[in-house]
Parts: sequence; C-alpha cells; structure tokens
Amino acid sequence: MENRKIFVLPHKLLIALLLFTSTLCLSFVIPKSWNLSQIIGINKPKIEIINSNADNQQRVAEFQTAMEASLNEQLKQKNLLSVSPTSFNGKIIYEIKPIGNKKVIALTFDDGPWKNSTRQTLDILKKNNIKATFFVVGQALKNNPELGKQVITEGHAIANHTWHHWYHFMNPQVAAFEIDKTTDLIYQVTGVKTNLFRPPGGHLSNGLVAHARNKKYATLMWSADSRDFQQPAPETLVNNVIKNARPGGIILLHDGGAIALVPSKLYLR
Repeated sequence: MENRKIFVLPHKLLIALLLFTSTLCLSFVIPKSWNLSQIIGINKPKIEIINSNADNQQRVAEFQTAMEASLNEQLKQKNLLSVSPTSFNGKIIYEIKPIGNKKVIALTFDDGPWKNSTRQTLDILKKNNIKATFFVVGQALKNNPELGKQVITEGHAIANHTWHHWYHFMNPQVAAFEIDKTTDLIYQVTGVKTNLFRPPGGHLSNGLVAHARNKKYATLMWSADSRDFQQPAPETLVNNVIKNARPGGIILLHDGGAIALVPSKLYLR
C-alpha cells in the first residue's frame, strides 16, 4: 500500500509540472494580445463572424462590380440607339428598309424638350411601351436637362436639332456652332454621343447639312409628316400619318414648342 501511494503522488506532481511548464512556454511564444480564452478556442465563434464579414464584403464588392458592368452595358446600348450605322454616315435618309421586311416604323419628335409637353409625351410612350427618337434643340435642352436625361433612362434615342432652330443661311463657322455645341451639350447632360442630325424645317442648303455631312452625321429626314404644328384635329393628324405610313418609314412629330419657335406661316415642311 505504501509503495502504491508513493507512485501516485509523483504522478500527480508530474502532470502539474507539465501543465505549468507548457503554460510558461506558451507565454513566450503566443503574442501578448492573446488571452487564454483565445488559446483554448472559446472565441472561435467570433473568428467565424469575422470570416463571415469578410465573405460579405467580398460578395458586396462582386455585386458592385457586376452592377457597374451592367450599367456600362446599358449605357453602351443607349449610346448605340443614338448612333447611326456607319453606312448611314454623311448621308441624307428619308426612310430605311427594315430587316426581314418587318412592319416597323420610326416615331421622331422635334424641337424639345419642353417642361410640360415633353414630359406628357414620355409618359404616353412609357405607358404604351413605345420607343422614339427625340431631336432636341440645344437651348431647350439647356433649360430642361432633366428631361434630356429622362429620354435616355427610358430607353429612347436622342439626336441633334441645332442650338437655335434657325432657318436662314449660315456660314461654316455658325453652322459648326449650331451643331457641335448641341452635340456637346447632349453628351454633357446624358453621357450619349450622337451622330443623328435633323435640320430645322428640313432645310438642306443653308449650311447646316454641309457641316453635318463633313462631320459624318446621318441626316434624318422623314417620309410621313403629321403636320401637328398646324394644330389639326386629332383625326386629321392621325390621317396625315396613316396615309403615308409604310414599313421603314420615319414619322415627323413634335413634342411641343414649334409654334413658339417660328410663326406658322414661316414654318414650312
């Protein structure tokens, strides 16, 4: 019995000594900022939370990257809407032959944007899921930039209709100002670079189209005139369009302001 007790006592002391020695060694190896609970794993859930937060941050970063790529692609598509195919550059176009003889027609609106009528036009187009091209006047866009942005965000094309909407003959410097300044403003407001142009009143020989052709703009005219500037009855306006409508045609409309810009007797089409 005595021998057995002598054996047990040193064994317990040995275990205690080993524990003490191990703890002492760890104190030299483990950073001072750690505590015993961290060593034995009590704070393990906290480490998992930290790792989880890191994963979340990575996912957020990936989501932001994907969103930026999506927005860039959308902007690219919107830019394409306002840029003609290279085969149209420098040409005057009255209508376009649709691919596969599809029964499609282009709606175009001149002279805006105007605070009330352009917004109403956009609302009607949105309600009916219809896209159009807006030929904006530089001065009007400067006064209503938010509507220029809305044109793009709602999936429409935006195009150049000069700065002042003048009809008279212009020398090369004035013609360049009228077109280039408007294009620059369209880009500043919407981020879209357009090369679509329409001369006010459809005038082809007052200097504007010459500059547009030199700068490789596509000059878009029309094949059907609503003559809405004459403020006809709705039935007459519709008939003006329908009687000349055909696949690939371009319809001339206004989103307001035509009469204010030019007296009716001078507003020739």
